[in-house]
Amino acid sequence: MEDPKQRRIKSFVLRTGRMTARQKSALEHLWSKYALGPKFGAELSAWPDSFDYSAIFNRDAPLILEIGFGMGDSLVEMAYHNPDNNYLGIEVHTPGIGSILNSIEARQLSNLRIFHADAILLLQQFIANNSLSGVCLFFPDPWHKKRHHKRRIVNSEFVQLIHQKLQPNGFFHMATDWENYAEHMLETMQKDLHFVNQSANSSYIERPIWRPETKFEKRGVRLGHGVWDLLFRKNNSNKNVTKP
Repeated sequence: MEDPKQRRIKSFVLRTGRMTARQKSALEHLWSKYALGPKFGAELSAWPDSFDYSAIFNRDAPLILEIGFGMGDSLVEMAYHNPDNNYLGIEVHTPGIGSILNSIEARQLSNLRIFHADAILLLQQFIANNSLSGVCLFFPDPWHKKRHHKRRIVNSEFVQLIHQKLQPNGFFHMATDWENYAEHMLETMQKDLHFVNQSANSSYIERPIWRPETKFEKRGVRLGHGVWDLLFRKNNSNKNVTKP
């Protein structure tokens, strides 16, 4: 999917995680049922020209995207408890793809589809401008070493891309358990006048009830780790905001 003439610093590294038998089976038997597009690394020629999400979900409904869903626990819970929304998920790590395919099948979710893709390239080429009701970015790789900060997905260019894809009043919800990254997210978002912070004190919000806690997050809280949520909306004259 990537033009070699336009190399960029990626926010992820493909790690060779061990896959369970169930995950492998899901990739083989459930891919065509719940996944869109080819598997990660396919040439652009293998992708369709576009995706008609209304046709894919067989309805028009608010479309919400989660970037980097990990093993998919949070995304599946959101889709299950919010049947009036349509959800898309993006992930690059194969074990997570296998895991969420099994979870979607177990819940028989008709409002969730996934991509095995680079989020930036997919947003640029297969998500129409002004089409998303919301974007979720939960616990992205913090790249905590200072020399790796350039790899963090949240930067001014990424925020501009999110703004293009959001509908009026669309939300951008982020969460991280690294305070330094939370500060970076907040600073980056506050500089972009296309967004309005939904925090009462222009900083962070309490975890909303619509964002499920992940197993990873619960373990961190037990160990005394902090968690920071940020919620912004696309800046316009209408003050209503779509909730996940």
